[in-house]
Amino acid sequence: MLIDKTEKQMKSHFLFLLIPLVFFNCTKTITDVDVYVGTYTTGNSEGIYKFNFNTETGVLSDLKLVAKNSNPSFLSFSPNKEFLYAVNETKGGSVSAFKVEQDSLTFLNLVKSNGAHPCHISVNPNGSQAVVSNYSGGSVSIHNIGNDGVIRKATQVFKHRTDSILSHVHSAQFFNDNLYVSDLGKNAVYQYQLENDTYQLKKESLVELPKNAGPRHFAMTKDGSFIYIINEYASSITAAEKTDTGFKIIDNYSTLSANYSGANSCADIHLSEDERFLYASNRGENSIAVFGRGFLTGQLEKIQSINVEGNWPRNFTLDPTGKFLLVANERSNNISVFKVDFDSGKLSFLNTTKIPTPVCLIF
Repeated sequence: MLIDKTEKQMKSHFLFLLIPLVFFNCTKTITDVDVYVGTYTTGNSEGIYKFNFNTETGVLSDLKLVAKNSNPSFLSFSPNKEFLYAVNETKGGSVSAFKVEQDSLTFLNLVKSNGAHPCHISVNPNGSQAVVSNYSGGSVSIHNIGNDGVIRKATQVFKHRTDSILSHVHSAQFFNDNLYVSDLGKNAVYQYQLENDTYQLKKESLVELPKNAGPRHFAMTKDGSFIYIINEYASSITAAEKTDTGFKIIDNYSTLSANYSGANSCADIHLSEDERFLYASNRGENSIAVFGRGFLTGQLEKIQSINVEGNWPRNFTLDPTGKFLLVANERSNNISVFKVDFDSGKLSFLNTTKIPTPVCLIF
């Protein structure tokens, strides 16, 4: 076993009696939370949807269209969840800002993303800035956000595309004074560092990835000691550890089952809240790969591959309790819900719910 022995120490568990509270003129209980769904609107979808999710039963209910919007393929909240931001993945490229209401999203404004087909957006921890990844445009744009939730025009735009190399920027995340950017086309994860209130390029390649790996998304541990990069083309995860001089590769791990030989494109990646487990989605094999993770070594060990009960799993997410994992299956028009075993990290299928072309899920 690659997993550190220290991780297997027993933790005390306390059982609490959860008594659902029903408020006057309200059907929600304390076990209900909202989950927002980003979609492609080239078919039957009209924009951004919202479900109620029961954190005791794992059941989705009360589907509502909360904002008509064009191709809102990726969503991100402000830290206080008062505002929601959606990329509009179109050739023109834009970002929409909304105020979160009880049963709707109130449109605030729209700005250009400075690149074609934006596919990812994330907000920094204090809610003052957003970073947008433009897939076809091969660019990254940084936008200030006002206290009123309005997103401003870009203050910085980084263009990765050159005459000889086609860039496909796929995701970016803020971490302390750093901005990490995954460029699938240039097969690299860039590092920008905040200096005098602007981000400056520090490294064009955080680590040396396998040839034509296609880095798409990545997950970092809370202390920034380890990064896990999911590679769309190679169907693999690159694990790397932070050192005094940068990051060094630990290893590359296949996301696929040993007996699978068909075409595959990886999509999303997430760590469990306690960082003992890592989850990754496979489009083609149509599975979630589950890994155990070593706290001290950062090494991974494959422990499960489970069918997503749908086709083309794009984005997925863990619910706020960590007890459930929800998968957006783009081509089969459904969201699959899985129960998470806290001790082993393994998944078991619970149910599925229909919705047109889901591609992003956020709580």
